[in-house]
Amino acid sequence: MKTDSKFTDFQMDALKEISNIGLGNAVTSLAQLVNRRIDMNIPLTRFMPLEETIALVGGPEEAVSCVSLNISGDVPGLVLFVFDSQSTFHLVDLLMGMDLGSTAELDEMGESAVKEIGNVLTGSFIGALCQMTQLNMTPAVPMFAFDMLGAILTSLMVASGRVEEQVLVIQTRLFQEKEVNIKGHFFLLTEPGSLQVLFNALGLTVE
Repeated sequence: MKTDSKFTDFQMDALKEISNIGLGNAVTSLAQLVNRRIDMNIPLTRFMPLEETIALVGGPEEAVSCVSLNISGDVPGLVLFVFDSQSTFHLVDLLMGMDLGSTAELDEMGESAVKEIGNVLTGSFIGALCQMTQLNMTPAVPMFAFDMLGAILTSLMVASGRVEEQVLVIQTRLFQEKEVNIKGHFFLLTEPGSLQVLFNALGLTVE
């Protein structure tokens, strides 16, 4: 049985396990940072065309914050962590110890906080991937943008060049309390051939 047209259930299960380990480590770090309990679940892990990922987040005109970083080494590509505007503002409130709903726009301090969290989340995922595959994946300095999703992705695609047709999407939800629901989307866009290297390292050859 296939999970997607190209990837098997075994391959997707392996990526889900890596996602749980890497992002779970990141949430532990985040909880220590804010000195509060934070829970996380991952409702979706799959490969899909880039156009579908845009629709999943809310469409090209959706205002989002995006932490992006280039990956060099054995699996070159681009990693993104995207929060919609409401989740971005809630995240700032959480990090700054403010009441939920206090933040309505991003200032320099808020941008710095979201960038740092995005860096922790993406770094933990890449770290787990490297540990399980023994591959060399070196992240560059993270970049931050707060803009319409379509504009951000267009800019990043122009800068990064050619990528695989399928994008790995990991949907996350962070919970501090019942009234806090921070939705994020992790994207891994790899250069052609990189996914085969990744799955080969996991012992799961791409057909």
